[in-house]
Amino acid sequence: MTLRCHESRGCTAYKDRHFTCEECDGQVGGGFDSSTSEIVICQNTVNDQTTMNRMLTHELIHAYDHCRAHVDFLNNIQHLACTEIRAASLSGDCSLGNELSRFKFGIKQHHQACVRDRAVRSIVAARKFSQETAEKAVDEVFESCFNDREPFGRIPHNTASANMAHKEFRNRGRYYANI
Repeated sequence: MTLRCHESRGCTAYKDRHFTCEECDGQVGGGFDSSTSEIVICQNTVNDQTTMNRMLTHELIHAYDHCRAHVDFLNNIQHLACTEIRAASLSGDCSLGNELSRFKFGIKQHHQACVRDRAVRSIVAARKFSQETAEKAVDEVFESCFNDREPFGRIPHNTASANMAHKEFRNRGRYYANI
């Protein structure tokens, strides 16, 4: 299997090269290793298809950011904050259904609050930054990164809107003449 959605950017992914299944510490479902450009799937913590889909989408967003924006995950906390904001927003991590299962939801600005919280937690867990340092980095880049919806064009809040976003992505530029 070859994923070619961004081949023009040099972002072709090969299942036998860019994906690996491993035993993990039990705290995470997966991760993106920028040094090897591999998505790690934690075989001992991902137990159902819905979780797998959400985790893979989250990690593919990191891989996409690594390819298109050359994100420096290790040395630039603003880069890390931005990719964590995008992954939390676009992967379904903060969907209403996912939040209801954790008994955490509100009506007004819930999605943004959830994205901020998950991005901060991811930064603290991944790089051992303090809560305050992570919050400051998220605040500094939140607006621009939250509003960057590439490659989807919209926040896919559920399966139907994810399918619509994918359809729009496939049709991008199809009906416009090259001027």
